[in-house]
Amino acid sequence: MRTTHLFTIISLMKCYENQALSTSLRIASTQLSTSPLFRNCNKSQNKRYNSNELNILGSTMSGGFSQNHPSNILSNSPLFNFINHTTKKRRNDLTTVKASSPSAVSDGTSPSSSNRASISELRKQGGIFSFDTPIGALNLYGLAYGLTAIALGLVWYTATMFWKLIHFISGNRFDKMARIPVFIAHCWGRALMKLTLADPKIENRDILKKFYKEGRAAMIVSNHNSWQDIPYLGTTIGWRNYKIIAKKELLKVPILGNGISAGGHVVVDRTNRRSQLMTLKSGIETLKNGVMLCAFPEGTRSKDGKLKPFKNGAFKMAYKAGAPVIPLSICGAAKIQPSNWMFPLKRAGNDVKVVVHEPVESVGKTEAELAEIVREKIISGLPEDQRP
Repeated sequence: MRTTHLFTIISLMKCYENQALSTSLRIASTQLSTSPLFRNCNKSQNKRYNSNELNILGSTMSGGFSQNHPSNILSNSPLFNFINHTTKKRRNDLTTVKASSPSAVSDGTSPSSSNRASISELRKQGGIFSFDTPIGALNLYGLAYGLTAIALGLVWYTATMFWKLIHFISGNRFDKMARIPVFIAHCWGRALMKLTLADPKIENRDILKKFYKEGRAAMIVSNHNSWQDIPYLGTTIGWRNYKIIAKKELLKVPILGNGISAGGHVVVDRTNRRSQLMTLKSGIETLKNGVMLCAFPEGTRSKDGKLKPFKNGAFKMAYKAGAPVIPLSICGAAKIQPSNWMFPLKRAGNDVKVVVHEPVESVGKTEAELAEIVREKIISGLPEDQRP
């Protein structure tokens, strides 16, 4: 096919080099020299042309050539059309990527000027000693919380790496269910919450204690609008071997990523369809093995605090495994750590509450029915400003 097009091009060039091409160039030169745009070029070579002037140039040039003119035979060939189509598609793809990038703002302002809060706004949230950094705002409490988390995190990291070494030497036979890494992570979380006075209030915790006595596994789901939701979730579940469905990007977070990989948590790449299918299979096996599984069915944090639509992955896992779903309503977490803060701006106190709801059995229900019932239960425990 390529050879045929090559001979076609050579033949056309030989056939029209004395007549067609010279005629085409003469017409193009005449039309271009008489166009308003060409005359303006002599006045200012650095002028930026608007859309009307470009349209004038386009119409002037196209007026000198007919579709059947010899100079257009080459441009109508399949090879030329394929190259032209590929170039346009690539240009459109680049435009789409730029428009959808996080740095693209509809009004043309930079992200720093449109998304970042002013110092006065930060001080209204976190007090007079609040300040901003490139990766989030801080105040004195947040600084103390962060330093405590990192100091404890170094112990967590060291203990987890020691477990990884033993696990590797044993040929992955030691602690197959990865209970020890989860236990170490829970120790880190409980110590952090106690030392920083960050424990939330928990309502209906007896529901969980009663369920644990049954010896069954369940899918635990909750709304998600703050980084603090994860330690709040762990505090509510207690000293159990549980796994969290986590996005792949969290593996890059220092200390936390190491804990996720060692703890055998279910990791999903949201851009990879194959990874999503493997996550589904892994989640079903986890529940069937009697291990608690936790998920945030919104798929990401809600920036405005209101409950977002659910994705069906968690409910599909519970349905396929025949496991019940336990809904949790986390209230007020965004007030403790808004999305633009690096660490919490104050202790939980009376501002944060976790409401535990009765388990919803998946047997005898469709996935859609299961998701709808769970969603209604979560909404019932949320304050008005967090309801959709």
